[in-house]
This record gives sequence, structure tokens and C-alpha cells, in this order.
Amino acid sequence: MKQRDLLYEGKAKSVYRTEKKGRLIVRFRHDITAFDGGKKDVLQDKGSYNARVSAFFFKYLEKHGVKTHFVSMLDDRTMVVRELTMIPLEVIVRNVAAGSIVRNYPFKEGTKLDPPVIVIDYKDDSRHDPMLNDDIITALKLCTQGELKKVKAVALKVNDLLAGLLAEQDITLVDFKMEFGRQGKTIYLGDEISMDSMRLWDKKTGESLDKDVYRFDKGDVMATYNRVAKRIIE
Repeated sequence: MKQRDLLYEGKAKSVYRTEKKGRLIVRFRHDITAFDGGKKDVLQDKGSYNARVSAFFFKYLEKHGVKTHFVSMLDDRTMVVRELTMIPLEVIVRNVAAGSIVRNYPFKEGTKLDPPVIVIDYKDDSRHDPMLNDDIITALKLCTQGELKKVKAVALKVNDLLAGLLAEQDITLVDFKMEFGRQGKTIYLGDEISMDSMRLWDKKTGESLDKDVYRFDKGDVMATYNRVAKRIIE
């Protein structure tokens, strides 16, 4: 697979065209950001941890019937993916109250949310990713009602699969973000699933095992990512 022109550069990943139709290369960079890019750094090996964990999760989900954009890894931080037309939604599944849902609503941090709560935000940094409801999503023609129903069903299935998998490693899946895209009429899970896009707590100690360590200066970010990657993958 040959890397061609840069197609898109996000906060922590670069996407390139390839010589093969319908295939892209995603390069996970070592950049880390928080607070809409207000805080940013470059941390050695960070991209490798996120790429490897994302690949592991994508393979696991594919084995359990979830269609993802993952195709293969070229090296430890370079992924080959299906080319998707991305739906500009951030689909967040929350199992435990933490983060913005506690800041914005009268939830007490640590409260179990049963059933899980799905929150959908409009992916637009200039608008600070505002929350959407179903009517706004369909009014903006971001996806159809049928597609939205499918996205929510897949999101809950992914949540069940990953929550169970992580529980085996004594990790609580507090919440996590997903993005979806289309190839033809088929909807795939895209982007990444890693410590950058998940909130993870150690079941025994309550310790943060995700990007909150960076956001709130809770310790050595890369040491945390290394430990979590080993627990998940090995």
C-alpha cells in the first residue's frame, strides 16, 4: 500500500489517499490535545499506543459482527482503512456519570447509568460540538431516521462488547465516543477507539486510565497509556 496525497489532518491523526480505490491510510501522530485544542503537546509513542489499541478493538468488534473501517496495520501507528463518507456526529455512550454530563446536569459523579445513556454531538469545533437531538439531526439531513436508529443500535452493541471485554481486565468503561461513516449504503464504525476517546477507570482503585490523566494533570500520561495498552492487548 502506497501513501499518496494528504487528505485530512485532524488533531492527532493524518489521513492519506492511496493508490487503491476505496482505501486510505491513517497515521496516528504523537500529538495530544484537550479542551478543544486549548491544551496540546507531543508525547513520545502516544500515536503507537492509540493505533495498536484501536486495531485490537476493531478486530474484536469485527469478530462479533460489527462492521468497522479497519483493514490492516502497516506499522505500529499506521492503519489502512476503508474510505468512508463520514457522518459529522460524535456518538457517546455513557455507562457512568462523569465529565460533561456531571457539569451540565444534576448527576453525581460515579452514578451508574442503567440503561446506558446515548449522547450525540454535532462534530464541529467552531461550535464546540453542541449536543443534538433526533429532530435536529434529521432536519440538518445528517442522516436519515433509519440510519440514526442503526447507529444507535450499533453503538449499544459496541458498548456491551467493549464493557464486557474491559471488565475482564478490571477496567470500567465509563463512557466513550464513536464516529460513523458510509461506504455506499453501508454504515461502518470509523475513526478510532482508544484511550483518547474513552473514559476508563480502574475497578479497584478508581484511577483514571485515559486522556483525563493529561487533561487534569493526574500523572504520567504515557506510563498510563503503556499500562492500559498492555492490560487490554496482552
